[in-house]
Amino acid sequence: MRQRVSRATAMLVAAAGLSAVALGAFGAHALRGTIGVDALSTWHIGVEYHFWHALALFGAAAGLAQGAWRRAALALFPVGIVLFSGSLYALALGAPRWTGAITPLGGVCFIAGWVAVGMSLLRDAEG
Repeated sequence: MRQRVSRATAMLVAAAGLSAVALGAFGAHALRGTIGVDALSTWHIGVEYHFWHALALFGAAAGLAQGAWRRAALALFPVGIVLFSGSLYALALGAPRWTGAITPLGGVCFIAGWVAVGMSLLRDAEG
Protein backbone atom coordinates (compact mmCIF):
# COMPACT_ATOMS: atom_id res chain seq x y z
CA MET A 1 0.00 0.00 0.00
CA ARG A 2 1.29 3.45 -0.92
CA GLN A 3 2.33 5.69 1.94
CA ARG A 4 0.35 8.83 2.65
CA VAL A 5 2.39 11.98 2.10
CA SER A 6 2.02 15.53 3.32
CA ARG A 7 1.14 18.30 0.90
CA ALA A 8 4.67 19.67 1.35
CA THR A 9 6.20 16.32 0.37
CA ALA A 10 3.87 16.02 -2.62
CA MET A 11 4.86 19.50 -3.77
CA LEU A 12 8.56 18.74 -3.23
CA VAL A 13 8.37 15.56 -5.32
CA ALA A 14 6.45 17.36 -8.07
CA ALA A 15 8.90 20.28 -8.05
CA ALA A 16 11.90 17.95 -8.28
CA GLY A 17 10.47 16.10 -11.29
CA LEU A 18 9.13 19.21 -12.99
CA SER A 19 12.41 21.09 -12.61
CA ALA A 20 14.39 18.12 -13.95
CA VAL A 21 12.28 18.06 -17.11
CA ALA A 22 12.37 21.85 -17.51
CA LEU A 23 16.13 22.13 -16.98
CA GLY A 24 16.77 19.17 -19.28
CA ALA A 25 14.72 20.79 -22.02
CA PHE A 26 16.40 24.14 -21.40
CA GLY A 27 19.81 22.54 -21.81
CA ALA A 28 18.81 20.61 -24.92
CA HIS A 29 17.18 23.53 -26.68
CA ALA A 30 18.14 26.93 -25.28
CA LEU A 31 21.75 26.21 -24.37
CA ARG A 32 22.75 24.18 -27.40
CA GLY A 33 24.98 26.38 -29.50
CA THR A 34 25.24 29.08 -26.83
CA ILE A 35 27.68 27.36 -24.47
CA GLY A 36 30.63 25.11 -25.21
CA VAL A 37 30.54 21.35 -25.53
CA ASP A 38 32.24 20.87 -22.15
CA ALA A 39 29.74 23.18 -20.43
CA LEU A 40 26.85 21.39 -22.11
CA SER A 41 28.26 18.07 -20.92
CA THR A 42 28.45 19.44 -17.37
CA TRP A 43 24.82 20.59 -17.66
CA HIS A 44 23.81 17.13 -18.91
CA ILE A 45 25.46 15.41 -15.92
CA GLY A 46 23.54 17.75 -13.60
CA VAL A 47 20.27 16.89 -15.33
CA GLU A 48 20.94 13.13 -15.18
CA TYR A 49 21.56 13.17 -11.44
CA HIS A 50 18.62 15.54 -10.98
CA PHE A 51 16.28 13.12 -12.78
CA TRP A 52 17.50 10.02 -10.99
CA HIS A 53 17.18 11.63 -7.59
CA ALA A 54 13.79 13.15 -8.36
CA LEU A 55 12.71 9.55 -9.02
CA ALA A 56 14.44 8.39 -5.83
CA LEU A 57 12.58 11.10 -3.92
CA PHE A 58 9.30 9.86 -5.38
CA GLY A 59 10.15 6.28 -4.47
CA ALA A 60 11.08 7.23 -0.92
CA ALA A 61 7.91 9.28 -0.49
CA ALA A 62 5.60 6.64 -1.93
CA GLY A 63 7.25 3.42 -0.91
CA LEU A 64 9.12 3.73 2.37
CA ALA A 65 7.46 3.17 5.73
CA GLN A 66 7.04 6.15 8.02
CA GLY A 67 10.03 6.77 10.24
CA ALA A 68 13.28 8.62 10.75
CA TRP A 69 15.07 6.93 7.83
CA ARG A 70 12.29 7.89 5.42
CA ARG A 71 12.38 11.48 6.71
CA ALA A 72 16.15 11.50 6.22
CA ALA A 73 15.86 10.32 2.61
CA LEU A 74 13.13 12.89 1.94
CA ALA A 75 15.46 15.61 3.20
CA LEU A 76 18.75 14.41 1.72
CA PHE A 77 17.68 13.81 -1.88
CA PRO A 78 16.39 17.37 -2.52
CA VAL A 79 19.40 18.92 -0.79
CA GLY A 80 21.62 16.74 -2.97
CA ILE A 81 19.77 17.89 -6.09
CA VAL A 82 20.26 21.54 -5.16
CA LEU A 83 23.92 21.20 -4.19
CA PHE A 84 25.10 18.66 -6.77
CA SER A 85 23.01 19.46 -9.82
CA GLY A 86 22.64 23.12 -8.94
CA SER A 87 26.40 23.61 -8.73
CA LEU A 88 26.87 21.85 -12.07
CA TYR A 89 24.20 24.05 -13.67
CA ALA A 90 25.96 27.12 -12.28
CA LEU A 91 29.36 25.94 -13.55
CA ALA A 92 27.94 25.26 -17.01
CA LEU A 93 26.60 28.81 -17.09
CA GLY A 94 29.97 30.30 -16.18
CA ALA A 95 30.06 30.41 -12.37
CA PRO A 96 33.52 30.67 -10.80
CA ARG A 97 35.46 27.41 -10.64
CA TRP A 98 35.29 27.37 -6.81
CA THR A 99 31.57 26.58 -7.24
CA GLY A 100 32.73 23.07 -8.10
CA ALA A 101 33.70 22.62 -4.44
CA ILE A 102 29.96 22.47 -3.64
CA THR A 103 29.32 19.53 -5.98
CA PRO A 104 30.81 16.81 -3.72
CA LEU A 105 28.65 17.99 -0.81
CA GLY A 106 25.62 17.21 -2.96
CA GLY A 107 27.12 13.83 -3.80
CA VAL A 108 27.49 13.08 -0.10
CA CYS A 109 23.81 13.98 0.37
CA PHE A 110 22.87 11.56 -2.42
CA ILE A 111 24.95 8.78 -0.86
CA ALA A 112 23.51 9.45 2.59
CA GLY A 113 20.00 9.47 1.07
CA TRP A 114 20.59 6.02 -0.40
CA VAL A 115 21.91 4.81 2.95
CA ALA A 116 18.70 6.13 4.53
CA VAL A 117 16.62 4.26 1.93
CA GLY A 118 18.52 1.06 2.65
CA MET A 119 18.17 1.49 6.40
CA SER A 120 14.44 2.13 6.05
CA LEU A 121 14.04 -1.01 3.98
CA LEU A 122 16.18 -3.07 6.37
CA ARG A 123 14.09 -1.90 9.31
CA ASP A 124 11.04 -3.49 7.72
CA ALA A 125 12.77 -6.47 6.09
CA GLU A 126 11.53 -9.98 6.77
CA GLY A 127 13.88 -12.60 8.10
